[in-house]
Amino acid sequence: MFRKIYIFLRISVYKLLTATDVIDLNKEFHNGKLVNQASLEFAISCQYKTKNWLEQLSYIIRSLLIDHVFEDANKRTAVAVILAYFKGHKLNYDPYRLDDLVILITKKNINDIKKLGRLIKNVIR
Repeated sequence: MFRKIYIFLRISVYKLLTATDVIDLNKEFHNGKLVNQASLEFAISCQYKTKNWLEQLSYIIRSLLIDHVFEDANKRTAVAVILAYFKGHKLNYDPYRLDDLVILITKKNINDIKKLGRLIKNVIR
């Protein structure tokens, strides 16, 4: 399992994520069954509208944590996607803040892209 996640993290450094990438990543934690495909497709399409990686990431995180794209393991998938972006941009992060970030977004139902970007940026050291 961890080998596939490592390969995913290595690949994500070089390209934008696709829906298949996110689904495959979710399969590492659960069965990859989509329950809100439209939200994932919208989030993926938004990556091509901006060059700001925080904004790109925010759309995907919102689809995972707020729109609940998958049947299960949305939070774990969101953390893995965030880690892939951090690794791709060679950024160090605080793992405790990352945990707190995911909990905060889900509990407060934060769906504003700009706010999500600021919160994600606060995890970076």
